[in-house]
Amino acid sequence: MRATQKDRLETNPAFGSRKLKLGTFQTNLDSGCVMSGLDGRLEITWPNTVTLAQLADDMDFEALVPVARWRGFGGATDPQGPGFETYTWAAGIAGATQVAGVISTSHVALNHPIVAAKQSTVIDHISNGRFTLNVVNGWNYPEMEMFGVSLLGHEDRYACAEEWLGIVKRLWTQDERFDHEGRFYKIKGGYLQPKPIQHPYPAIMNAGSSERGRHFACKHCDLVFTNIRTYDMATHTAHVAAYRRLAREEYGREVKVWTNATVIQAETEAEAKAFYNYYVHEKGDWVAARNVIDTMGAEINQRDYPEERRKAMSEMMISGWGGFPLIGTNEQVVDGLARLAQVGFDGVLLSWPRYIAGMTEFRDVTYPLLKQAGLRG
Repeated sequence: MRATQKDRLETNPAFGSRKLKLGTFQTNLDSGCVMSGLDGRLEITWPNTVTLAQLADDMDFEALVPVARWRGFGGATDPQGPGFETYTWAAGIAGATQVAGVISTSHVALNHPIVAAKQSTVIDHISNGRFTLNVVNGWNYPEMEMFGVSLLGHEDRYACAEEWLGIVKRLWTQDERFDHEGRFYKIKGGYLQPKPIQHPYPAIMNAGSSERGRHFACKHCDLVFTNIRTYDMATHTAHVAAYRRLAREEYGREVKVWTNATVIQAETEAEAKAFYNYYVHEKGDWVAARNVIDTMGAEINQRDYPEERRKAMSEMMISGWGGFPLIGTNEQVVDGLARLAQVGFDGVLLSWPRYIAGMTEFRDVTYPLLKQAGLRG
């Protein structure tokens, strides 16, 4: 280990010992996680995104996860259209925070591995070892078309990602220059200095959900991100355990399993439910949400969602990008997070419909209760 390097278990909060780790999701994009004409939703400006990062810093959040988005989803509000690119965003956020984990989300198809490795290293130095790289293989083919890049077939995407990540890790760890001639990349005299702060290299996150994707995440990554699709806790427990079992039995590794949740909090449960109905069913941008689902369900992504499921998925996209809804009083929100910890999730990325106002209330009112419950000890 070089003098400038530190053990990533000591520097990266994603590897910390808290019972339930917390993060934010999509604070780099207009509207945040909602697809709604809701007044007070996130307007993406640099002061606003820094405000959210510093609120997270106040609560020692372990992961500030942006989404790499290059165009919006249309409809009346074009959610996720305006937004900040995630490497430059993460560099700025790293400089504006002290303790929170900082993430960049990188499309394999759009970011050359040498550039990705270098940019990640710089952010790791800015953050003093708090950086995590979220690797995504891509599903949003209209974005790829904007770049003139063809979206690979499902299996080839993962084959490319394995080669890409192998090159990145080699650049992070190997002093000698190297040549690489693979199926997707050809590199002559590959070189990277300085190395990242984190030793042996920064944490890696991935959200592989297909069988091929689950194997990729469990074999190559440290943090696995997965959505919750039911209210059945036994199903959640089995889902989380399956990732851990795959990592241990097939690859001799341990992984951290994360999910996302949307906080809809009010003085009473009835008020919280009424607010959910207002911003989802009265103000929801159903056209934009359906555009997301139809893109996800395109033939090239090897997914085929029945019509009834597409309607339910659209509602979850409107409410908070598929996040598990935590609806009720602050005590009920804490109870919901406690249940997610109980079923085995290591961390939860949170979002709020009115991001800044909701997160401020969470810091001041709800977070102390989370600490009292022992979830943040």
